[in-house]
Amino acid sequence: MSNLPTVKQLRYLIALEKHGHFGRAAEACYVSQSAFSVAIQALESILDVKLVDRTNRSVIFTTIGRQIVAQAHQCLLDMESLVDIAREQREPLSGELRFGTIPTIAPFMLPAILPDIRQQFPRLDLYIREEQTRRLYEELMHGGLDLILIALPYELKGVRTMPLFKDHFLLAVHKKTRLLDTSGEIRINRLRQGDILLLEEGHCLRDHILAALRLHNRDKLNKFAATSLHTLIQMVDSDLGISFVPEMARDSSLIRGTDVEFYPMNKAYVRKIALVWRASSARRDEFTRLGQIMKEKMLNQAAGHTTIPARCQQQTVA
Repeated sequence: MSNLPTVKQLRYLIALEKHGHFGRAAEACYVSQSAFSVAIQALESILDVKLVDRTNRSVIFTTIGRQIVAQAHQCLLDMESLVDIAREQREPLSGELRFGTIPTIAPFMLPAILPDIRQQFPRLDLYIREEQTRRLYEELMHGGLDLILIALPYELKGVRTMPLFKDHFLLAVHKKTRLLDTSGEIRINRLRQGDILLLEEGHCLRDHILAALRLHNRDKLNKFAATSLHTLIQMVDSDLGISFVPEMARDSSLIRGTDVEFYPMNKAYVRKIALVWRASSARRDEFTRLGQIMKEKMLNQAAGHTTIPARCQQQTVA
């Protein structure tokens, strides 16, 4: 039998694709650049093809190189699935779990669910990454993450999805706002140019709100977009505009100490919180069990939350 590539060589190749530079890829793999280069050359020798064109500043993958690095991703995923099958047989939800979630979920859900997860699964090593949805999905499909917690809708392929609960949006305004009359029925279409504040491009929360608003005139959107929910709340607290906040953030530390008030929206203003994993993952039962724990915890927490004042519940935001 001819020589086969090693797992280390495949990992190095994937790192080279990710970083596009021998030095940075070697650093990410914790080896010297010379050792890294020798490993890639050995891989090319084993396969008897040229994988990359080397220049002083960058690395360009050949056509066959791109095909092989795509297969390398799949090979490593298959090997990880083999290990997962054995681990699940020994002890479910133990060992390493690489978990990703988005910035508009992490600070509100993780403090609630992590203590229960640690208590029930003390041998689980949970590594958490916070990123925007697009990046999390890419990392999931390339094997960098095992499981992601995101908000839907979002276009996904090659995955299994477990919806957990619905998270409604609330209208957020300064309690003495100059921008809207909150004494009666609230009409978004009466806002002036630039009165609506949203997160910057790339946040799925922005896309979900825009889809719900169905704005025909984007001039109502403020040109200054916030980079985080914290910044967004501060802008609303300064009455620079109105915005929309996930219900799970309502009682969080982001709101305390501000003069921001909330009003319920109609049913179109909602996102679905879901767990997502690769369709090929051997850990479906483990992830489903984990999702059930998250779902029960958040539903119980929601049941114990204080309700929005009655006068706000009677408001209808058109």
